[in-house]
Amino acid sequence: MTFQEFLVRVGNSFNHHAVTTVLTIAILFVLFYFTISTLSKNNAKWVIIVFIVYVLSTGIIFMVADISGWDYFIVPLLFIVAVCSMFATEIKRDIWNWTNKKSSEVKHVDKGFTSGGNANETIDEIVKALQNMSKNDVGAIIILANGNLPKSVIESGVSMDATISAALIESVFFPKTPLHDGAMIINGTRVQAAGCFLPLSQEYNHPKDLGTRHRAGIGITETVNVTSIIVSEETGIISIAQGGKIKRYADSEMLRQTLKEYYWQEFLDQKNS
Repeated sequence: MTFQEFLVRVGNSFNHHAVTTVLTIAILFVLFYFTISTLSKNNAKWVIIVFIVYVLSTGIIFMVADISGWDYFIVPLLFIVAVCSMFATEIKRDIWNWTNKKSSEVKHVDKGFTSGGNANETIDEIVKALQNMSKNDVGAIIILANGNLPKSVIESGVSMDATISAALIESVFFPKTPLHDGAMIINGTRVQAAGCFLPLSQEYNHPKDLGTRHRAGIGITETVNVTSIIVSEETGIISIAQGGKIKRYADSEMLRQTLKEYYWQEFLDQKNS
């Protein structure tokens, strides 16, 4: 039985051939919408073009040829496998976020500033600490979270709930201190935890000179929508990881831009106040 015949039978069961057309359009529209939406969200503009060409070409083939059985699934299956391969990181991150949504330590993060504080002061403290650690070759991982980290990550370290300051950040990562090997979790205006263990990246296309600290910083961004800032203990190079990708040799301007994007709501509120 062909796909068209199946839809015709469904339509005949309602004694109206128009149902077949409506059902076909509805199914194709839903599949098309969600596929385009997913690809667009991941900035896959050229894949969107390929997908549109694929839909149009296979649609023409199905209309002019008598295709039935597994022939309907072979080409779509190959296309799905190709898309999953290209967007493995995004798919893995979405699955991780979905399965860990109920186990998140903090559901909603309040990044509001109080007691006269402001976003620029907080950014200055973080950048100052990063640059000092870079000069002294002190290794560090700082995670800019949004309340979306699973409890397993948070509870692997030590809860702090402390005000952000350069002195605090540098003291946590000072060599041979109990927490210096783990990651610091920043949630809004507070240091939520330190000494946390992160999942390592499973990708093999990263530079070979990246060690465990960098693989951990990249790995958490592959599964959770957060930003990692890593300082190399060997070279002092500062790197920024987002979405499973890493940018090395981050200077003060790049760090400030990344932090401004994290605290964008605070800058908007201060501008409107």
